[in-house]
Amino acid sequence: MSIASIVALRCLQLAAGILVIHSASAQQANQPRRWTPAAIASSGYESSPTFTPDGKEMYFLSADASFSKYRIMRSRCENGAWTKPETPSFAQSLPVIEADPFVTYDGKRLYFISSRQDPKHEDFDIWYVERNAGGDWSEPQRLPEPVNSSASELLPRQDLQGRLYFGSAREGGLGQGDIYMATAAADGRWQVENLGPPVNTPAFEYEAEVSRDGGTMVVVANRTERSHLYQYKWRGGHWVEIGEIPALAEHFQVGPLLSPSGDRLLFAQRDGERSGEIFLMDLAPNAGEVWPPRCR
Repeated sequence: MSIASIVALRCLQLAAGILVIHSASAQQANQPRRWTPAAIASSGYESSPTFTPDGKEMYFLSADASFSKYRIMRSRCENGAWTKPETPSFAQSLPVIEADPFVTYDGKRLYFISSRQDPKHEDFDIWYVERNAGGDWSEPQRLPEPVNSSASELLPRQDLQGRLYFGSAREGGLGQGDIYMATAAADGRWQVENLGPPVNTPAFEYEAEVSRDGGTMVVVANRTERSHLYQYKWRGGHWVEIGEIPALAEHFQVGPLLSPSGDRLLFAQRDGERSGEIFLMDLAPNAGEVWPPRCR
């Protein structure tokens, strides 16, 4: 699926969500509550956050109100508050479209998707940068095939074992889009496998977030009128679907990020008549984990 198709799908979902009128109810502790820091909130969408291990930097996807024209932005925790977002050194400007940053758990690498390799800017591939000794990011490098393909790759996320999860609508899948896992060998070659059912269906699965220990997965899938979040657990050597995560049915959700323990989740959805905002919710009763990182 091309970038244009992905953007068109999300715009249609956005329009469908706006047409639904609903009354607001009081949010409870186990329901999604808006988390977006004031400094990064805008008239557009904020989505797909990721944090450095020390909690001092946040990278995220910034888009316009129609959830297009994706850019990667960075905010720092300084003097007890998140700073006004700025473009990181490795990012390119429009018409290049870039999104879905992810800082690895050791903080040494940041994955993202970019259309910079495509003269028409119609295909997302997975790229990465590495921290150098001075703390800056290296020049971006594109992952090779078979990780990247002629279709777009979305939301690269790595677990503690170094396995890279991503969505793609490449040929040979089970549906309109599937979730894949890529493993790097010692010689630098990658092996890619389709996660298969029940994660992948004949519908459109296109984003997957995996907990640090590899025991919890949250999948973004368009199986009804719009995309929603589905939770899975790794049990008995395979993924078991727990069910749909209760978010706003009339709006699509996107850009999930799990806490280290997998008990809490950040994701983006439209906030009533507001733009897209980042929401926080507990996935376990009485989740006591201090997360997301508190800027103090």
